[in-house]
Amino acid sequence: MRGGNSNKATRARNLRKVENEAEELMWYELRGRRLNGYKFVRQLPIGPFFADFACREKNIVVEIDGSQHAGSGYDRMRDETMSTNGWSVLRFWNIDVLTQRSLVLDTIVEALEGRLVGGLVANDMRFVPARSETLKS
Repeated sequence: MRGGNSNKATRARNLRKVENEAEELMWYELRGRRLNGYKFVRQLPIGPFFADFACREKNIVVEIDGSQHAGSGYDRMRDETMSTNGWSVLRFWNIDVLTQRSLVLDTIVEALEGRLVGGLVANDMRFVPARSETLKS
């Protein structure tokens, strides 16, 4: 982490060590610019939170959630904080990463290429766009 807070760097390292199967599979697809040449990082601190995966170039966060996140007000607060800080947030369920990975990756590419507009909430994913007034020019 560039010039990062050592407590946050330690926390991010620890989070990277405890990935679940869906996060491991997603990282395999995102690392090393494997997804259309976009660079992703894991466990990026954004405000008080850590994004599962983030593309700094496009200010997009990808979160992979287990069933414990269903209807989570905490996740809505995380999404709002990240959006306010200029990040768009995509949330997918673990099961979708495990069973429909190519569809998940296609959706991520759509977001990276600016083809997802406005907020979207569905049974299998959620997209919270960055607030335009906070985006960098």
